[in-house]
Amino acid sequence: QVHLVEFGGGFVQAGGSLRLSCVISGRTFSRYGMGWFRQALGKEREFVAGISWNGGRTWYADSVKGRFTISRDNAKNTVYLQMNSLKPEDTAVYYCAVSSYDRDGLERSDSADFGSWGQGTQVTVSS
Repeated sequence: QVHLVEFGGGFVQAGGSLRLSCVISGRTFSRYGMGWFRQALGKEREFVAGISWNGGRTWYADSVKGRFTISRDNAKNTVYLQMNSLKPEDTAVYYCAVSSYDRDGLERSDSADFGSWGQGTQVTVSS
């Protein structure tokens, strides 16, 4: 059974930074792409960032491009999301997720392509 736990959410002023971490257990982490998604109150869950199984490729939603950076440490079974220049509209619950596809070559951003999810961590950005 795959288990994901997110860390690092919190409250920050606009323009500030936060770093989210997600630790995965129960799966050969290094064989699967990872994604970060978020869901604001009253809105649907949306894609934020993705990283390939070997860390060689990253891709982002236009709304966070240039401000957020996704990375992974396969030795630690951990994926990170560095969030800089935060805006109030970044306020949401952030979720990490594991791709359902082994050593996948596609840059997936559809939540249906991710089979395991963490419980989420709240990020609140004040204006």
